[in-house]
Amino acid sequence: MKISDLLSPSDVWVNVAASNKQLVLHDLASKAATSLGLDVDRIAPYLRKREEFGSTGIGRGAAIPHALLPDLQRPFGLMAKLKQPIEFDAIDSQAVDLVFLLLLPERTDNGQLSALALVARLLRRIDVLDRLRSARDTAGIWSVMAAASRT
Repeated sequence: MKISDLLSPSDVWVNVAASNKQLVLHDLASKAATSLGLDVDRIAPYLRKREEFGSTGIGRGAAIPHALLPDLQRPFGLMAKLKQPIEFDAIDSQAVDLVFLLLLPERTDNGQLSALALVARLLRRIDVLDRLRSARDTAGIWSVMAAASRT
């Protein structure tokens, strides 16, 4: 699996202005709903429910909110670089400024684990995080993610 299986250049978002975790999750769910042709209420509750089990803030300012959605046919990703870091209850207590929303089909197969593992591997790499934070626009973010997933 490669990042282009999950993320398209049009699903990269830069300078997202959200003041808290709930707002950023709702904004990301809304943008994902538009991309997928779904109602936001078909996505947002699943993200909130997943966060109730524990934060998806993986540390070093990154988070991977994710959810299993019924009727979703393929994994879908949305990458967001926040305008300002926000509190996300991350495992290292650091504020989050890089968020990769991952929506996965509810059916059980290795594709779900592969998708989540790929994103987690990328967002745990300090060099990738540094390059993402230095990127100024959606094309820059996309380039970093695409290049990193090939190495």
